[in-house]
Amino acid sequence: MNQALSKVIAQIRESLDIDTIFKVTVTEVRQSLNTDRVGVFRFYPDLEWQGEFIYEDVVDKWSYPLIADFDNHDLDKEFAELDQQAAMEAMADIFKSGVSHYQIQMRENLLVCENIAAPLMKGKDLWGLLCIRQCSSTRQWESSEIEFVKLIAEQLGVALQQADYIEQVKKQSTQLAQAKAKEKAVEWQKTIAIAIEKIRQSLDLETIFRASTTEIRKLINADRVAIYRFNPDWSGEFIYESVGEGWISLIDEQLQRPELKDNVSNCSAKDLAQTPIVDSYLQDTEGGNFSRGEVYRVCNDIYNSGFSDCYIQVLEIYQARAYVIIAIYQGHKLWGLLAAYQNAGIRDWQEDEVYLLTQVGTQLGVALQQAELLVQTQNQKEEIAQTLKELQATQSQLIHSEKMASLGQLVAGVAHEINNPINFIYGNITHLKEHTISLLNLLNIYQKNYPQPHIEVQEQIAALDLDYIADDLPNILKSMKIGAERIAHLVLSLRTFARLDEAEMKPVDLHEGIESALLILQHRLQYKTGFPTIEVIKDYGNLPKVVCYAAQINQVFMNIINNAIDSLEDAMELEKGMIIPQIKISTKMRKNQSIIINISDNGRGMAEDLQSRIFEPFFTTKQPGKGTGLGLSISYKIIVEEHRGQLKCVCEPGKGCEFCIEIPIQPLTVVS
Repeated sequence: MNQALSKVIAQIRESLDIDTIFKVTVTEVRQSLNTDRVGVFRFYPDLEWQGEFIYEDVVDKWSYPLIADFDNHDLDKEFAELDQQAAMEAMADIFKSGVSHYQIQMRENLLVCENIAAPLMKGKDLWGLLCIRQCSSTRQWESSEIEFVKLIAEQLGVALQQADYIEQVKKQSTQLAQAKAKEKAVEWQKTIAIAIEKIRQSLDLETIFRASTTEIRKLINADRVAIYRFNPDWSGEFIYESVGEGWISLIDEQLQRPELKDNVSNCSAKDLAQTPIVDSYLQDTEGGNFSRGEVYRVCNDIYNSGFSDCYIQVLEIYQARAYVIIAIYQGHKLWGLLAAYQNAGIRDWQEDEVYLLTQVGTQLGVALQQAELLVQTQNQKEEIAQTLKELQATQSQLIHSEKMASLGQLVAGVAHEINNPINFIYGNITHLKEHTISLLNLLNIYQKNYPQPHIEVQEQIAALDLDYIADDLPNILKSMKIGAERIAHLVLSLRTFARLDEAEMKPVDLHEGIESALLILQHRLQYKTGFPTIEVIKDYGNLPKVVCYAAQINQVFMNIINNAIDSLEDAMELEKGMIIPQIKISTKMRKNQSIIINISDNGRGMAEDLQSRIFEPFFTTKQPGKGTGLGLSISYKIIVEEHRGQLKCVCEPGKGCEFCIEIPIQPLTVVS
């Protein structure tokens, strides 16, 4: 153990790297004590009595993940006492130590049976714990072992203070160097301000990068200034450069030699005989020291900087003899590198030059953030515009739906009111016909039995033209019956179209819906001055009833047939009666899975570039005032979203349009 203690103390004195010290310590302590697991636990600065294991050395058979869970009131109390006493805990057997069931379960999960926990004090503050664990068997810790652990913990505390002191010295040195550089850079301020102003004048990254590389190369008289960008997988490439006359272009070389794309930092261990030379250091380390806070790296002479032969070969390909590399951060993320190369010979880079490059690198990072913010703003603007458009469409659809609902209520109400008197009239026509026939028969019998009536009767018969009345009255009754039947049929169609009593999905005869829509639109199909009658050609198949929202499907039929009539009227206005207007409606069942309804017209059709937009809200090809652009949009929503079907349109300019409606036959779940 003395040898291990000496080695740890020597490591602390010789090394300034706290990571190395802790790694060596846990290994030496575990081997010296011949125990199963040694770990260093660090408390989180901002969370009371919570932390994590950051270093560990463990025997292979116990190499399970070390889980730290100290979020427990009993353990909080233990560590509080540990902090106050600055003492260590030695446990002979946790099953006999009187600890809580929670602690026993937790330590069993940690595979812990025996445990020494020594405090790691950073000055007067409890920084963490040095934990020694015996997992394979019970163990009685000797006082010398406990003392050994205590001494090791004290030395680690010294190392922590030493590392803290070194860090402070580094920060002070950096601050002094920066202050000195700023003093020397007074003459550069105007030059830097000009370069920065050029960066800020544009939001276009390409313009910014090209201007920056060109201006910087001229200002510091370098042979090459380039910008290197990391990809998401930490590979990368040169994307912009300004290079002096007589030197190769790294961007062109990348295109010709892709293996150069990652060669911008120290080589990883590679076989020098490997061809081509490939350096994946930055990708393997995810940005190397730059991603861990290193701001810049300066090299005055590549041949006197201790570089590996592999890396020197890469730099020779770059034609570089000296360089300065600056990290470019987009916010807190390493985005890329700004590199200035001196190719002609060695160069003693001055602090003001490095300061200039650092400032420009910072401004490039700001420009990246501004460009990203601009893109986000534009995307948000587009999203807001799209949302507004959707809201307007939804509002209009709601208004349209409310109007259709009100219209349906009105239609249903009118149909109901008409239905009562028409039923009364239609029902009495039969009796009136029977009574009329009876009276006429009686009149005939009277004429046969009394062929010579009284003169007054003869005069009245002549005045009334009794023979004409006897012939015409049955015809009048027949016409009245036909008219009453027509009104009754129209009322039934109105009720079928409105279907206010069928708000839920139920089996419906689609042919009834089509016929009701045609009957309601009959006035538009009939002959008008200047417009011939529109012929409706029907080809109905044998369809089963389909589960659907009847009123909505009827609305779709109404919208599409209405559009077909509009298209034919426009065509007839342009063709001056040269076409015979026709609307074809066909229905069929496809493979017992869906119903197909095709509605086509022989109008003028539509251009291909417009067909993809006909189902967009507010899009219309009609003249202003003739349409809202919502009919087909609402129809698409009803068929596709509400009924999970399909609605397609095929138009051929000069030959009309055909709408294909497909509705599944299977029972549908109500869409909320």
